[in-house]
Amino acid sequence: MKWALLLLPLLLFGLAFFSRRSQTTPEQEFWKWFQSNEPSLFDFEKNQERIFDRILKELHRVNPDLTFEFGPKLNGRREFVISADGIKTAFPKVESLYASAPSLPRWTFIKFRQRRAPSDVNYGGVSVKTTSVLVQLQPAGSKADVVIFIPGYTSAAYPTYAPIVFLLLDQALGEYDVEMHVGKIEIRPVSEAPAGALSLDALPKVFDDSFVKK
Repeated sequence: MKWALLLLPLLLFGLAFFSRRSQTTPEQEFWKWFQSNEPSLFDFEKNQERIFDRILKELHRVNPDLTFEFGPKLNGRREFVISADGIKTAFPKVESLYASAPSLPRWTFIKFRQRRAPSDVNYGGVSVKTTSVLVQLQPAGSKADVVIFIPGYTSAAYPTYAPIVFLLLDQALGEYDVEMHVGKIEIRPVSEAPAGALSLDALPKVFDDSFVKK
């Protein structure tokens, strides 16, 4: 009986602890970890490989498809981009993680990879200059099918060029619009580009006017 009385408080404490733990969402746990490690994350360049591995580990507790990007330090602040890596089924977790982000004085949190000026891509031993790439949009219901024309492309090299194409489109249109408003994506040699094909710089406006802003 005496041991039972001694164990009762410990049992009640354990139940309370696990109850509190079960009420914490994976998103809240991630941001708790982020805030605890904020100084080293802000200066991640000092130990980049270890920091990046740890961030991915923590993000994957929320969803295994999530990834991230850091922006440069500007005026004492830094961007942290939460990305689904183009995987549409992970979009809700990007949204929920972003919605639960704390307000931190040195950070700007962004959901999904945003549009930016296209930059040259080097991947798998292949270099692609953005000024050499052309694009054609084809209506496909409420979406746009995209044909992208790249110098040096052959069908045998598709496994190398496919990631390059997604990087270029994410830069030009942003991760969200590529997944939500783009249908099929086809790659062809630049020699097959029609006369009215668009440059990557011209793509966003035509895409928005024709397929997004209706």
